[in-house]
Amino acid sequence: MISNLNHDLHGTAAVTTAPAPAALAAGRAAAITRIVEKHGRRSSRLVPILQEVQEEFRYLPPDALALVAEKLNVAPARVFGVATFYAHFAIKPKGKHLVRLCDGTACHVKDSIPILDAIRRRLGVDAKHPTTPDLMFTVETVACLGACGLAPVVVVDEQVHGAMTPDKGVTLVESLIAKEVAP
Repeated sequence: MISNLNHDLHGTAAVTTAPAPAALAAGRAAAITRIVEKHGRRSSRLVPILQEVQEEFRYLPPDALALVAEKLNVAPARVFGVATFYAHFAIKPKGKHLVRLCDGTACHVKDSIPILDAIRRRLGVDAKHPTTPDLMFTVETVACLGACGLAPVVVVDEQVHGAMTPDKGVTLVESLIAKEVAP
């Protein structure tokens, strides 16, 4: 997949192979069962269970939500409701690197949108399709990151970068790309 990353980020279509659905389902089932068992199959532990499932897969796949519901003996609608209520949870695949740009008041008045536009343009993503096809990057905006004194702020993989500019944002993304394609 690393060889495809270089092509994807430079606009060329990638050829990737996915594991067979049965193998993927078996792998997910084993991981989910382990996580649910770790929490004693207690439905009161639904949020931490979903957090661990998301950490395992980088999002909450539909089959994972269904299996969690089954293992906890709760309605699938309850699990889906929790997964879609909290902004922390993702029901669509996210990239390996999560780029979050603050668009709260302090960041917005200090021109956060041109930073967002530059990063999206570099990665070839947009608001409707925030994740690169190779699942290497996801770009999101958030209402506030709580770092107003550093505005405008971008958080990449939980690391805060303040006083951001469009050029600094692109440089930051390009440094991550370089690390991914390095031997």
